[in-house]
Formats: sequence, C-alpha cells, structure tokens
Amino acid sequence: MNTPTAATLRRTALHSVHKHMGARMVDFGGWDMPVEYPSAGLMKEHLAVRTGVGIFDVSHMGDIRISGPQALAAVQHISMNDASRLAIGQAHYSALLYPAGTFVDDVVVHRLAAHDFLLVINAGTREKDFYWVRDHVCAFDCIAEDLSDQYTQIAIQGPRALDTMARITSADIASLKYYWFTHGNVSSLDNILIARTGYTGEDGFEIYISPDAKISEAVWWELLDAGKEFGILPCGLGARNTLRLESKMALYGHEISESITVLEAGLDRYCKLEKGDFIGRQSIEKQKSTGIAHTLVGLEMIDRGIARDGYKVFDTGSEASEIGVVTSGSYAPFLKKNIALAYVPPSHSAEGAHLNIEIRGQMARAQIVPTPFYKRPKKQW
Repeated sequence: MNTPTAATLRRTALHSVHKHMGARMVDFGGWDMPVEYPSAGLMKEHLAVRTGVGIFDVSHMGDIRISGPQALAAVQHISMNDASRLAIGQAHYSALLYPAGTFVDDVVVHRLAAHDFLLVINAGTREKDFYWVRDHVCAFDCIAEDLSDQYTQIAIQGPRALDTMARITSADIASLKYYWFTHGNVSSLDNILIARTGYTGEDGFEIYISPDAKISEAVWWELLDAGKEFGILPCGLGARNTLRLESKMALYGHEISESITVLEAGLDRYCKLEKGDFIGRQSIEKQKSTGIAHTLVGLEMIDRGIARDGYKVFDTGSEASEIGVVTSGSYAPFLKKNIALAYVPPSHSAEGAHLNIEIRGQMARAQIVPTPFYKRPKKQW
C-alpha cells in the first residue's frame, strides 16, 4: 500500500487558513490536518475549550444521507440505537455494527425529516462506511448518498460557544437542546444546519456550510472575531483528542474497532435490543448471557509517566502477568493528571484497584478510577 505524501493528502476547504496561521500539519486518515497552532499550542487550546471557546475544522468527517419511503427501516436495520424515537430536528449517538456485534464505525444520526436521515461518520472510514451502508440498505426503498465532500464542518466548542455563535446567527440556538439541531443563517449564509453537538465534552455547536474555500474561510475568520472577547482559539486535532479522552468519548481504532464489541466498549446504553432486529443484535444478545472477556476502564497514573496507546497492562501479582492494553493515554491539561483508557479482564476492573503499565521497559503503577474523568457542570437548555 502506498503511503500518502503531503502532495497526495486530502485537504479541507480551510487548508490555506491553517497554513497561513502556521499550524503544524499531520496526516490524519489520509487528510492533511492541523494538530496544533503555534500561537497557543495544545495545552492552551485545550483549556480555551474547557473555560471559554475554541473552533475546530472537522470537515474531514464523512456524511451519509439516507432518504426515501423506507429510510427509517433502513437506518433501524444498520444501526444499533432506536432511530424511531428521534423527532425531526433531533440527533443521537449510535453505531454501525458487523454481525459479530463489533464496530463498522460509530456515528451521529440526525433526523432531517420523517424519511430523511443524515449520518455523520469518521474521517478514516469514510469510503468503507459508505460502501457498507449502501450495500446493507439496498433491500429498502431508499437512497444512500455520500455527501462527505458537500460540507465544510466547523465545531464551535466550550462554555462560551453559545455567546460566540449568537453573534453570527439570528437562529434561536439558545433554546436548542443538546443533540438537537436547526436550520438558520450563519453570517450571510441561509439554511445552514446548526447542531448542538460535539466531541469535546463541552457545550457547543457544529455547523455545516458550503465547501467553497472563500465562503469557508470567511466564516472561520468571522467566528474568530466573534469569539475574541471570550478568548477564542483555533484548535487542532491534538486538543480534540485530549478533550475527548478527558470526557471518555470513544475513538475508532482505539476504544472501538472491528474486533471490539458494544458490550466490551461499555456502550450498550446506546444499543436498543428492544427495538427489534438489526445487524449485530444476535451476537450482542448472546454475549450478554455468556459474558465478556475484557472491559474498558479508566486509569490514573500513580507513578510518573504517561500510558500511551498500545502500552501493555500487567497485574500487580508476583508474576506480573500481562492482562491488557492501553487504548488511549495522555496528560490531561484541565485535570493536570496523566490518564488513560485500557482494556482489562472484568476480574481486574474494580475501581480503586492498582495495575502496572509498561513504559519504556519499566513498570509504572496506575489506579482504576471512575469515568468519565471529566464531566462538564450540568446546565439546562
């Protein structure tokens, strides 16, 4: 397989803006994306979202529209949550599953109309996801369309996200509940999808605008100007990752994958077995009765060192047996701790238990702690 070069990596409509701002760019799922900006850096970007507001270019994410007379039946068949419970203008977290109950991908499903749904998917699995969806809804009277290149998607996240957005839209976003969306103006653009969603653990919005570079850039700069009073910062993938880790939000290829089941990932609260048959349901029902071999736990380091992705986890017995693996780990800028997520056997998953992480050939102690590591203060919308 050929490795993408800088010249062959995909670029979002905001690529020139990121380069102009001096962002450090990295290959992420075949996309040339900003990981951090030199004006602030990952730590300050992370803290801006926790205490003020930050904006992210997330245009690399994919979008699949399923519409037609049997669109609801199709979405019910391919996803694990119960889309029939969605009102028009509401979204929910869900997943596409293989028959084994493992993950094709996790998705956010938006109900645009009675027979019209928009699925937002991950960047690195865009083509795979679309082909999988297309092949598995073909028996239904509906159409699956890949709209991934038809949007620039910008995330505005943080406790001052509403204040920032209110300066560039007249839409009634203040009364919009979490995981609901509306259509309204953004700056001079009309009929823009504005969703109160995000991947940071904070309040915020995601807007879907024209992929035209001039339009995308104009909105980006206008957002930065609108949020200046609130300390707004442009944020890269580095802060997006540490923010979602503090909030224990799964990342495909880490906490979820084609070899990890819904029950193992601890996401069964989004899996509605009572809705009827769907792909993966039988395997999940079987595993509920037979049990799981490993489960996801949160770790806080006791000894110095960061438990990085892929590091081995050992028990604390005299033989120090290898029992698991770290899926994500980092310094948590807001919590000021080294944290991680790891898969371990249920027998070693009790909160308060100590485990060892192998870091550069040395054992470092960690403690299992409750998750999410961070939860934003409750607020009523």
